[in-house]
Amino acid sequence: MPDVNPKPARKTSPSWSDVKTKLADFDSAGLIELVQALYVASKDNQAFLHARFTLGQDVLKPYKVTIDRWLWPDVFRNQDTSVAKAKKAISEDKKAIGQPDGLVELMVFYCERASGFSADIGFQNDGYFDALVRMFEQSLQMIAALPDTQRRALWARLAQVRRISDKFGYGVGDDMDALLAEYGVDG
Repeated sequence: MPDVNPKPARKTSPSWSDVKTKLADFDSAGLIELVQALYVASKDNQAFLHARFTLGQDVLKPYKVTIDRWLWPDVFRNQDTSVAKAKKAISEDKKAIGQPDGLVELMVFYCERASGFSADIGFQNDGYFDALVRMFEQSLQMIAALPDTQRRALWARLAQVRRISDKFGYGVGDDMDALLAEYGVDG
């Protein structure tokens, strides 16, 4: 006897493949209209498009503003830190442009802001410091892959981060010393 109540087909959430299929139906004007709607919809979309098309004086500025906000918050306004939101800015730049020199600039900037904030107000948080050391290491890895002409200035900036971080405790300075030695950088 046939099943009287067949199970309904499982609905899956839309995917990129579904969107791509719909985009294939757009003409040039329709695509431009869609991108304009996305552009107007959010500052993040604007930053992405500016970065992707290298528009403006400093395409890294919106990402640096975000990193600065979440790693050096205004304590007088009771703003919190957020390592995840600061890292997200780097991830968004990677999606938009993905140029190694821009990524490493944001990573070194992250280290500078995190260490500067901790030193400035005496902020001590194990998770925050762990993230700082991980970003420090990722920065060193990225710098090692850059041309020699770009390395020296970036290594000098990380050496300054190391000097600032020596006072934090939690083994931060020792970890950074070990990483600098591993990459052959004089701290």
